Amino acid sequence: MTRNSTHVGATMALTSMLCVQSGLAISVGVSERVGAEGAAWLRLAWAGVLLAVIVRPRPKAFTRSSLGACVLLGVVTAAVTLLFMAAVDRIPLGTASAIEFLGPLGVAVLHGRGRLKWPALAAVGVLLLTQPWAGGVDPVGILFALGAAACWALYIVLTQRVGDEVAGLNGLAVSMPVAGLVATAVGGPSMLGKMTPDLLIIGLGSAILLPVVPFTLEMLALRRLNTAAFGTLMSLEPAFALIIGLVVLHQIPDHAAVAGICFVVAAGIGAARAGSRTTPDQGDAAESAAPLSAPT
Repeated sequence: MTRNSTHVGATMALTSMLCVQSGLAISVGVSERVGAEGAAWLRLAWAGVLLAVIVRPRPKAFTRSSLGACVLLGVVTAAVTLLFMAAVDRIPLGTASAIEFLGPLGVAVLHGRGRLKWPALAAVGVLLLTQPWAGGVDPVGILFALGAAACWALYIVLTQRVGDEVAGLNGLAVSMPVAGLVATAVGGPSMLGKMTPDLLIIGLGSAILLPVVPFTLEMLALRRLNTAAFGTLMSLEPAFALIIGLVVLHQIPDHAAVAGICFVVAAGIGAARAGSRTTPDQGDAAESAAPLSAPT
């Protein structure tokens, strides 16, 4: 991979994080009306419908193995979304984000091939950003966040595998409907009576911002970055949350949080410079052979 490809992948990952945090800020009003579980269900259900209709995945684009990976990715996508929303319903968002970051940090450590300095630097930054020592938290919320961390690690690995094995966005057009079905089975029945036309429209808009756009960008980014670099880049997520909180929610960070931003930005830059994939992958070949848009 060229350095330019690495920079493109890093830009995609950063744009994805901006979309995620903006989507979470916009979802606050929806969560107040239908709860965190209902807001997650609305986003996943709409995302599944949108991607299935737009991409129209073709059966011949899959092998039995790649189709199984897409289905598993869908289950993991639903799990990480539902578990994280359940966590932030019980513990502060910053604390939940710090715990969830253990997932991509673990991926970065396991696949870093000796480049442990960037995950270590990112970990220091996350601690300064979230300051978990500042107060007590709900143990159930911690367990939910730990579950989200494990699922996020699986999500990174599976997204790269699906992106490598399946042409274009066909893989995402299978995994997201699966995620929508799982979310519907978990939270849909209790939410149907609360649905109103305006909520459905808001849910549609939220789904585009989170998860359709960011998950698409993440799949494309993982075709250009190794999992170590991508996992460390995800350390920027708490920094994005802090900035969105300042702009949208008027939450002013303290000195430790500002220092934390500097640490994670440095780690993200280091990971991006060192993290290109060293060999051509099947996903790039598939991408050159097939369009990313829906087949004609």
